[in-house]
Amino acid sequence: MNKIPPFRYPRAYLSAFTTNQLHLRNPWVVAFFAFSYPGFGNLMLHRYAKGFILILWEAFINYMAKVNLAIMYSLQGHFDKAKQAVDERWFLLYIALYMYAIWDSYRSTIDINKLYLLADREDAPIIKVKIDAWDMNYLDKRKPWVALAWSALLPGLGHMYVHKVITGLFIFAYTIAIMYFSRLPVAAHYSLIGDFMQSKTTVDMQWLLYLPSIYCFIFYDAYTSAIELNKLFEKEQSKYLRERYQDPHFEMPV
Repeated sequence: MNKIPPFRYPRAYLSAFTTNQLHLRNPWVVAFFAFSYPGFGNLMLHRYAKGFILILWEAFINYMAKVNLAIMYSLQGHFDKAKQAVDERWFLLYIALYMYAIWDSYRSTIDINKLYLLADREDAPIIKVKIDAWDMNYLDKRKPWVALAWSALLPGLGHMYVHKVITGLFIFAYTIAIMYFSRLPVAAHYSLIGDFMQSKTTVDMQWLLYLPSIYCFIFYDAYTSAIELNKLFEKEQSKYLRERYQDPHFEMPV
């Protein structure tokens, strides 16, 4: 018979590979990142399984439907080329995925915000240290600008800094794959030696147009994750000091 915990709504969960926590989010911000790249909204909510499925499906269906190429031609004003680039056999499947990712991210954010308010009111205990055979995770203060700087150097490192190893490893591998298929390193090499025409013809825009969405997401998510982890550290410390050092008969002035 399973033992029922003394609290209903845990506020955070620490494992060797990540810190999964409840905190308030703006549903429109999460929906925006799902709009910019399906699956990113779920990653922000720490819903990894669904997020990874949507991201990989987005890469596959976008490539097959040639959506990024159509976007590039549309931004250049070549609307006839944009219509010719799209593969109608796959495009309708892309629309369904796109709408679901936005809707699910917005709906889930509202529900998780409600769970956070209940958990915060219940003031459930927070595990401060998790030691495992693979790694160890602990709450402490992180500098948001450091997470931002590491994300700028290489996608995934900012998430590693805030110990979101699952997200960091996935983003790192995924971005390397996108850069490889877009031939961005080769194009950068030609640009550095001054051969700009060869650089333009080398790059594959179908893959390259993923990168702006990826970089915007990692900047925002790594920065805000550091801020929210700092808040979680303060809440855990505050609860510990109240329970261990505060007189239980002390009347709060509020």
